[in-house]
Amino acid sequence: MFKISQSMTEDHRCIDQVFVEIERAITKSEWDDALSNADSFAEMMERHFSIEEDLLFPAIEEATVSASGPVRVMSMEHDQIRYLINVLRTAIIEQSRDNGLSTSETLLMMIQQHNSKEESVLYPMADKTVQTLEEEVSRRISEAS
Repeated sequence: MFKISQSMTEDHRCIDQVFVEIERAITKSEWDDALSNADSFAEMMERHFSIEEDLLFPAIEEATVSASGPVRVMSMEHDQIRYLINVLRTAIIEQSRDNGLSTSETLLMMIQQHNSKEESVLYPMADKTVQTLEEEVSRRISEAS
C-alpha cells in the first residue's frame, strides 16, 4: 500500500513532465502542441488540487489543529497557480513566445516552491494523521492515468 506522500509526490512528478512539454513546445513555437499540453496540464492540476482540497486538506485540518495555517496557504497558492495557468494558456493562444516563456518561468518557480512545501510539511502530516485516506488518494490518482 502506498503512503499518501508517495502517491501525491509521484503525481507531482507526472504533472511536471507535462509542464516540460509545454515549455519545449513554446520554445519551438509549436502552438498546437503547446495548447494541447497546457490543456492536459490544467486538467491534471485541477484533478490534483481536487484531491487535496476536497479530501486531504479537510481531513488534515480535522485531525490536526495546527494544520489550518499551512492548509490555508496551500489553498491560496492553488488559486494563484490556477490564475497563472490561465495566463499561460492565453499566451499560447495568442502565440506569444515571450509571454509564454515568461509566464511558464513564473509558474514553474511557484509550482516548485508549492510542491516542496506540500512534500515536506503537509503530505508527511497526512501520512501520520489520515492513513484511512491512502486507498482513496491512490484510486483517484490512478483513475486519471
